[in-house]
Amino acid sequence: MKPIIAIVGRPNVGKSTLFNRVVRGKKAIVADEPGVTRDRNYADVEWDGSVFTLIDTGGFEPVSKDRIFVQMREQCQLAMEEADLIFFVMDAKEGLTPSDKEIADILRRQNKTVFFIVNKIDGPMHEEKVYEFYGLGAERIYPVSAEHRYGLDELMDEVVKTLPQGKEEKWDREVTRVAVVGRPNVGKSSLINRFLGYQRVLVDEAPGTTRDAIDTFFERDGKKYILIDTAGIRRKSRISLKLEKYSIVEALRTIDRCQVALLLLDSREGVTDQDAHIGGFVHEKGKGCILVVNKWDLIQKDSETMVQFKKKVYEDLKYLSYAPIVFISALTGQRVPKILNLVDDVAEQAKKRISTSQLNKYFGQWVERYPPPLHKNRSVKLNYITQISSGPPTFIIYANFPEGIHFSYERYLINQIRKAFGFQGVPIRLHFRKKS
Repeated sequence: MKPIIAIVGRPNVGKSTLFNRVVRGKKAIVADEPGVTRDRNYADVEWDGSVFTLIDTGGFEPVSKDRIFVQMREQCQLAMEEADLIFFVMDAKEGLTPSDKEIADILRRQNKTVFFIVNKIDGPMHEEKVYEFYGLGAERIYPVSAEHRYGLDELMDEVVKTLPQGKEEKWDREVTRVAVVGRPNVGKSSLINRFLGYQRVLVDEAPGTTRDAIDTFFERDGKKYILIDTAGIRRKSRISLKLEKYSIVEALRTIDRCQVALLLLDSREGVTDQDAHIGGFVHEKGKGCILVVNKWDLIQKDSETMVQFKKKVYEDLKYLSYAPIVFISALTGQRVPKILNLVDDVAEQAKKRISTSQLNKYFGQWVERYPPPLHKNRSVKLNYITQISSGPPTFIIYANFPEGIHFSYERYLINQIRKAFGFQGVPIRLHFRKKS
């Protein structure tokens, strides 16, 4: 499990610039893909051999009553509680503000490792501006200019030394790891309880590798499953549904550890922005996905209702067009057994390997039927394709001008792979390389 770093601070202190510098300065593992999320606010990053997840939490205003700032504050507080390490960013040009002091007080109560960062220091001659920030009681202040990369390498070198080492989880290959994800009040706890009601044998409850996570093991028809991090869902349902908050950190942790994610949608509300964000996380993490439309028993229906709803879901979640969809009622149990049948199918698709000879038998036909467009008035030749990994299925295509492949042609090839070989419920990754 990768450690998580949350960037917090007042609005306009340069958090997003710092985020972008760290992500672009070193290898960003999560690729930028059009249409997944409108505002990217997290990325998996590798820095000098250490891998971590970086999150930009948005502006934190401790006392503002503006609805947007209240929501941002709640999201930020959740991130601070759940992150392994925190970047607290302040603005040298504005100096130390009362809001900075309030945020520092909140951070002290978290008992977390905090890096105090003063941004907009454009060189050594401006470093005297950091002295007033030592009034916050920090042992060390890091002067940086996120815009000009000043001080960034020194900061990140210290961060890498401090990061907890993420542990690779070892799992029985016969066990399918399933995460139930979705925004508040869509019925996650009801669905989990329904699953456990169908089980033949409840094997055990064991702590996961993340703090306070409980993974629930169960069997059905001789097949083994692990429901990832059911503790968080149960804990919230015991408190109050009204208090449940959507947490980016929690969603990332849960999705990171599963093989198949069940994205719950509320049939009464359709696809919301939060649904789209969580769906984007699932897609970008390369996980199998099943779209589960809950509370279908509450909808007035005719013969076209399900068809039209399905069409609208795929329009709103275009990047999950490969995910099967099932309409259920967690309350009554309607179609819930079908979900685990789909989980079995998707898990098998994620493991599938296609031989190079079988791939290229079809590949030549695809390219002949629809050759790639010219690149700078020169023909693009695609030599051959090979699968390099599964979970998600990942392919390399060798070409004379790999940089000349348009994303629309990439989409065409992905569609052809699906038509020929299936891969229902899992994203397909294509990489283009120059033939040596």
